[in-house]
Amino acid sequence: MKLTTKGRYAVTAMLDVAMHAQQRPVSLADVARRQHLSLSYLEQLFARLRRKGLVSSSRGPGGGYRLSHPPEAITVADIIVAVDEPVDVTRCGGEANCTHRSQCLTHDLWTDLSRQVERFLSERSLADVLHRHRAARAARAGLPESSAGRDTIPIAAAADSESR
Repeated sequence: MKLTTKGRYAVTAMLDVAMHAQQRPVSLADVARRQHLSLSYLEQLFARLRRKGLVSSSRGPGGGYRLSHPPEAITVADIIVAVDEPVDVTRCGGEANCTHRSQCLTHDLWTDLSRQVERFLSERSLADVLHRHRAARAARAGLPESSAGRDTIPIAAAADSESR
């Protein structure tokens, strides 16, 4: 299974908002610049995230997005589901009609894997991912995690290296 850019970008952008929205809303232009993502694509993703209640937006000067819930309460699975990213690894989309209207020999195997992936993503909150990112950043710098401070490096690179 390979997570598409839709899911990766949504998670990366939500992490960026979680990191930078303490004092004021975060503009998608800032997220796009920091994470090297397409602004128009982020706008589409955030429209879905807003409809699902994961972010709130404010307009005007100083406007942007904030998380609608604490980072501890938003899971990676919540984000992926909000942008309509499937986590099903079966060929049939879970319909059990894999080969000519019948279930293939490996259907149950792929169904079990899909459940494992869904459980894994449901057990990881934005706070968990941020904590891991900050700890890894501090370790690379040879600092205690609390000394790592505010993140200034793109988290997209960290997300890509963690997925390998």
